[in-house]
Amino acid sequence: MELDLRLVRYFVAVAEELHFGRAAAQLYVSQPALSKQIRRLEEQLGEALLVRDSRHVTLTARGQQFLADSRRLLALSESMTRRAPQRGVSIAHVFELSTSRMVADAFARTEPDIPLREHSMDSITQLNALQQGRLDVAILRVTPRMLLAHPSGWRHRLLRLEPLVLVGAPGDPDEAAAPHASFDARPLHVFADPPDSGTYSAHGQYVTALEARLGLAMRWLGTPGAFSFCVAHVQRGPRDVRYLEFLSYAEKYAEVGMQTSWPLEVQPYYPWSLAWRADDVNPSTTTLIEVALALAEHSWLATDLEPARAPAWMPDDDPAWREHASGRA
Repeated sequence: MELDLRLVRYFVAVAEELHFGRAAAQLYVSQPALSKQIRRLEEQLGEALLVRDSRHVTLTARGQQFLADSRRLLALSESMTRRAPQRGVSIAHVFELSTSRMVADAFARTEPDIPLREHSMDSITQLNALQQGRLDVAILRVTPRMLLAHPSGWRHRLLRLEPLVLVGAPGDPDEAAAPHASFDARPLHVFADPPDSGTYSAHGQYVTALEARLGLAMRWLGTPGAFSFCVAHVQRGPRDVRYLEFLSYAEKYAEVGMQTSWPLEVQPYYPWSLAWRADDVNPSTTTLIEVALALAEHSWLATDLEPARAPAWMPDDDPAWREHASGRA
């Protein structure tokens, strides 16, 4: 039997996500097509690799062993086919959020003669691209699931704790005098893909944890992408709601006349980390890492910002808590 590497890649995506919808979105294929290809692989092997029901996907004992073998096989395949490294360094952005943009700008100022290749990817896609050698440096949220699925081969450092704030709809006079606001004072909307969307991301996992902490349900609006799409949605949306936003975007909302407020109950911080391959010896990668960590020294890791006055919050199992408390960051 000749093993099809494409089917192996499909299996690894499903095995790491344990969700056909999310794996299909990651692979840019339809969910029915992905399910068909996994069944084809199982038929070729003569054994079941996954157990499926209406709500869960789990690995069989054979599936667990096949996953370990598949990772080694794909790593060997990528090593054998990897092209000579291009001059320069590649980095990715999560939409128009400011952390990676500031890193890229600082690197370009420091090393104007080194080519900087820039891409747009969410956190999970960035880690996959990093592992596959398609990306040199990732700026992402590191999750417990990522560390479990990829226990070696990469390194990461906490880079920034970005506050999340509340944004009021435009044209609401009651918002003008509200430097602080309660999460549950008004309906709360968030630009995020929900768990059953097939594109549930590291950001979505964070929002789910925050909902549990606050004991409320937000309205999930999906992820429209660029800030211009977000602000258009807010401008044509209802007047009596607030939006949970990154400070990066909240500052842009303020520029177009919308009021921003700091939360009263807890102050959520979104942990952005810098990640790179453990075996990367490219001097340009090293320089970019040094530039990024220098930025982190200038208040990016503070959790006592003014005028924020609520206790800092991140998900209880977030690796950033441990890293920040240890002072490693």
